[in-house]
Amino acid sequence: MIPYLDVQHLSKSFGALTLFHDISFSIGEGQRVGLIAKNGTGKSTLLSILSGKEGYDGGDIVFRRDLKVGFLEQTPYFDPQESVLDACFNHQGEEEKVLRAKQVLTQLKIRNLQQPMGQLSGGQQKRVALANVLLTEPDLLILDEPTNHLDLEMIEWLEGYLQRGNRTLLMVTHDRFFLDRVCNIILELDDKTIYAYRGNYAYYLEKRQERIDNRRAEIARANNLYRTELEWMRRMPQARGHKARYREEAFYELEKVAKQRLEERQLRLKASNVYIGSKIFECQYISKHFDDVVILKDFYYNFSRFEKMGIVGSNGTGKSTFIKMLLGLEPVDDGRIVIGDTVRFGYFSQEGLQFNEQQKVIDVITDIADYVDLGSGRKLSASQLLQYFLFTPEQQYNYVYKLSGGERRKLYLCTVLMRNPNFLVLDEPTNDLDIVTLQILEEYLQDFPGCVIVVSHDRYFMDKVVDHLLVFKGQGEIKDFPGNYTQYREWSALEESKETKESRDSKETNKASYRHDERRRLSYKEKREMEQLEKDIAVLEEEKKQIEEALCGSTTSVDEITAMSKRLPQLNEELDEKSMRWLELSEIDN
Repeated sequence: MIPYLDVQHLSKSFGALTLFHDISFSIGEGQRVGLIAKNGTGKSTLLSILSGKEGYDGGDIVFRRDLKVGFLEQTPYFDPQESVLDACFNHQGEEEKVLRAKQVLTQLKIRNLQQPMGQLSGGQQKRVALANVLLTEPDLLILDEPTNHLDLEMIEWLEGYLQRGNRTLLMVTHDRFFLDRVCNIILELDDKTIYAYRGNYAYYLEKRQERIDNRRAEIARANNLYRTELEWMRRMPQARGHKARYREEAFYELEKVAKQRLEERQLRLKASNVYIGSKIFECQYISKHFDDVVILKDFYYNFSRFEKMGIVGSNGTGKSTFIKMLLGLEPVDDGRIVIGDTVRFGYFSQEGLQFNEQQKVIDVITDIADYVDLGSGRKLSASQLLQYFLFTPEQQYNYVYKLSGGERRKLYLCTVLMRNPNFLVLDEPTNDLDIVTLQILEEYLQDFPGCVIVVSHDRYFMDKVVDHLLVFKGQGEIKDFPGNYTQYREWSALEESKETKESRDSKETNKASYRHDERRRLSYKEKREMEQLEKDIAVLEEEKKQIEEALCGSTTSVDEITAMSKRLPQLNEELDEKSMRWLELSEIDN
């Protein structure tokens, strides 16, 4: 294995805050490494250090000589005036790769190559940045949250892309399906140090628990011995011999171990004081469109009490618009939505919340309420809620401006829950949250005694939380599926397999009927058809050849490339259809 990157004894602090100290790891050719850590502990900082965008306090970072590195930032910046195409080639790109750029951008659903970057949303800009990095074909890919702002179709395409060949990558992602399928090594940054696990995410979970259990046992043994040694220290006089001084020094080392505290998982937070009536909401044949884009068409749905629904689909199919209509933030064109009288929505939006930067974290929550009534005489204070979502007592008295992006999303989530809603509507809640927080949120939603709607591209999260799906397929087509995401994908694969088999069997049956009818001969009309097919096929093949040559050339305009790219698949379909018909006729003639 050829070493691509070697990190030795690396340390980084911001003032009194130490992110990591004396960490070491290496990445070799073909290794696909996932980096896991809690929000605010230095994941993005570490990637920025490796990419040369951030300094460090001490240690060594050594890349293989002449190694080409591609870096995807969490929030990339582009000149707002440059076009999408220019943005794709502003880092070591080559103009002859325009066709490949078109293909990658199409997979990421960016189709207007001449559109100025300033007109794109933040999510679209992230996708252009991802295309940029992939097109430079680096030896080592460093990716910070590559699946953010990708829909399920794009994520599955990217999974396949990164799995092919002998790619080498280091990435931060909260998408556990993605980690499991793409990565073969997991690095965990925890308690200012780093741990390596040579396997995928499932292997990491198993071995991490073993590490924690072993550490807990070690601390327990140290505590038992510490009590004995502490008694000895109290009895011994100050003037000690050499052996006694050695034992004293060993005592202080033992004390360090004994006083360590492993972060225990919070108890599951179960509320019993959330009441919601039997009438939740009813969509009465609602319709919605924007120009020629149909979101909903005569859609009817009666939401059940305690239902936990997931909404999935490609970007632009209307998922967020649907929940905004439900919340009264977007008008319907036709029909109406009837909401039950007892429903109290808690809405977590993609856009997030604007905080007062000079306010303390705890004050953000106590401005809403001092506590949440859990029922049965139990109350959850603002501080306890924050601690449940992994804000330490010290962090609770930090100012908002000191929080990382993921910590801000987590604080926003706490502001929604502190209002004690009985119907949670969460639009992409997993973006920028660390995996530990996701696990806590999953447990919270599993135990939540009200109703839940989740819009998410996180397949692992959806499997844990929802029991029902609405699949938005575009142009108003919505599939109502009784199950979670994995069950839906398995069902879809079976349906596709069934349709493919039926189509293949039908073609084979048609061929066999021609083959076994020995008395069958071409009619005059069929002979003329065969002659015409030969002419048509020749014309189509010549057109295809000209388009392929033009696409590979350097003088073709972007508009021409777009038109040709649309025409090429049509040509292939026509050629396949005419060639198949010609083969059928030729078998009769033989």
